[in-house]
Amino acid sequence: MAYIDRILQQLESHIVAGTYSELEADKIEIKDLSSSDDWTELYKSVCAFLNTEGGIIIVGIREKGKRYLLSGYNAGNEDKLKELPQKFTDKEGIGLSLEQNFPATEIREFMDKRICLVYVEKLPEDTKYAFYKGVAYERKITGDHKIDSSKIARKEEQKEELKNARELNLVEGASLETLDIDRLNDYIIRLNREVKVESLKADIPSALPFLTRKNFVRNETPTLLGILLCGNHPYDWVGGRCQVDCYVDSAHQIAQNKQVLKDNIIPLMESTVGFVFKNIAVGVGYEGGGTSRPEYPEKLIREIVNNALAHRDYSSDKFSNIIIKPDTWIRVSNPGSFREDQKLILEKPARIRRIIPNPKPRNPNLADILKVYDRWEGRGLGMASLINACLDNQIDVPYFLFQNKNDISLYVPKGKVLDDDARLWLTSFSGWIYRQTGGRGLSEEEETVLTYFYKSEQHNNNERYTILLTPDNNHFDVISKLEKYGLISRVPGHEDQSIYSLLVVNPILTQDDFYPALRSLFGNSFDLLKPEYKNVLQTIYLHNEYSQQSAISAKAVDIFLYTREHKVVRNLREYDTFSRKVRTIVNSLEKKGFITRADGKSPRFIVNKNFERTPSLFDQPS
Repeated sequence: MAYIDRILQQLESHIVAGTYSELEADKIEIKDLSSSDDWTELYKSVCAFLNTEGGIIIVGIREKGKRYLLSGYNAGNEDKLKELPQKFTDKEGIGLSLEQNFPATEIREFMDKRICLVYVEKLPEDTKYAFYKGVAYERKITGDHKIDSSKIARKEEQKEELKNARELNLVEGASLETLDIDRLNDYIIRLNREVKVESLKADIPSALPFLTRKNFVRNETPTLLGILLCGNHPYDWVGGRCQVDCYVDSAHQIAQNKQVLKDNIIPLMESTVGFVFKNIAVGVGYEGGGTSRPEYPEKLIREIVNNALAHRDYSSDKFSNIIIKPDTWIRVSNPGSFREDQKLILEKPARIRRIIPNPKPRNPNLADILKVYDRWEGRGLGMASLINACLDNQIDVPYFLFQNKNDISLYVPKGKVLDDDARLWLTSFSGWIYRQTGGRGLSEEEETVLTYFYKSEQHNNNERYTILLTPDNNHFDVISKLEKYGLISRVPGHEDQSIYSLLVVNPILTQDDFYPALRSLFGNSFDLLKPEYKNVLQTIYLHNEYSQQSAISAKAVDIFLYTREHKVVRNLREYDTFSRKVRTIVNSLEKKGFITRADGKSPRFIVNKNFERTPSLFDQPS
């Protein structure tokens, strides 16, 4: 059942029963049109639909209090409805002709009267915004809101960028015969899912007006967009722009672990997703009677692939590629980069390398096609999905690497943010955190978000760009608490930029070098220790100073150090060797007086602050 049919069915039930529920949504508006006020509000709603994601106006029903009343469509309003495409202007007040954005006006029998459905298609990105009486509106949930001047200014800048959109470039040597009518009709069938807006075509010549209107053809020559959607043998015409190379990075690589995919954009996406599913590990969960559980969320894989091909730079002939490193990460590499205004780069007080999520598509016409196929949702949901999966502990912190000026790679690590390594880090600072929170401690969600910030800074130190947390990423209540506790703080100079506020972890939590403090305690005796002895001593000192259980056992020391270096135990023999070595070092440090047992008996150790130090090489002469 089409979406509009479900809405009308619910309206009928409410009218009959005299009940009410909120049915207006981001794409539905209900109007009576029996008064002049209704018409003013109608124009605002239509303007908002044009500037957002399109929508449907249901004419002939009105809301009164908490009831829906069927007034019926007044045929006398037909001429005014026909004038809708001429009611709007551009920023300069010049009238827009928008007939193509009103694909259908449908009169329906509804109960004992008739209603009218007005379908509104959104404006292309390079045409936005439309204005009604000098004001541009956008749709937010169920309401129409004025678009502020700064957003309008940003859109004007974007329109200049879109004038050079490579997706609309003509494909040299291609002709109308290059296009496939069956692929085009498949697109039209999907376009007609909600309401029939276009008839199927008998052949390409008869489809020329439609092809031109959709920018698949210009001056009777196919565009890159047209070839990507419905071109025959697309690789012959656009080369690497319709290619994805897929690999499994494994020491035991076999022929099936490499695949070069070349196709039109929709089957290319599907084949690429299929390759990933075929080459990632799938476990079995207890929920649902033993259902399969891929090591990466299925929906996330689809969004990663689809967004990569939606956002790639089609001015480049380079192909995209996907590499799967088993049990480690998925890497998606693309021609293109982020705009400079999407990068936040700072060196102090911490090294910051963040990407601002931005819903503006690089290839807006292609994005519109992908929406028809449910392959792209827009609104910046690609990065939001990455963050949500990350903060739900379905993946570890994702990051971007710039291979060069015009190539970028997204890494999606397997695992989770709050992994064993993160829990050991939090445990090592648990006493300090406990004091900062006034004895409350942290919930698992708060620990996860704090760890996201911590791991982001670790990535940033290695020139890896992570995604900036914004209000659209959710979890802002948690962030506010972490800020209140002093566990994170805003970078000075960015306090007034609420959306783009830069938040960094309290420097105490990022400490990993206690050499100065230990040198102060032990003098030259510390300097003469071997590096592995210093590491053990540092670990004991860290827990003494900042953990809730200040004394630490030799076993806890070896787990902390091994996990920090290797993440997980993959070789038991190697781990046993490492563990024995740490115990030997602990015994030696105790024997030499660097550490002592907390209560004189139990095998839990603290740094000996009564050590008789000798001057250090690093001591400054008085």
